[in-house]
Amino acid sequence: MSIVSKIFNIQGMMCEGCVSAVKKVLEEQNGVISAQVVLEANTADVTYDDAVTSPHVLAQKITEAGYDCDL
Repeated sequence: MSIVSKIFNIQGMMCEGCVSAVKKVLEEQNGVISAQVVLEANTADVTYDDAVTSPHVLAQKITEAGYDCDL
């Protein structure tokens, strides 16, 4: 088990509803410990167990929720 933090750049969030949607989709993923999503910075700071999930999986989930995401 290795705990890692990663900041994702997210495009397309327009309101607090978008923030809630991204936060929810991230926190539902196995291995995610916490997700802090900031509208003003267009970022998500995610702490996760890299033995369970990866940045690519998390970015895919953000994309599937309807937002563009850069690793």
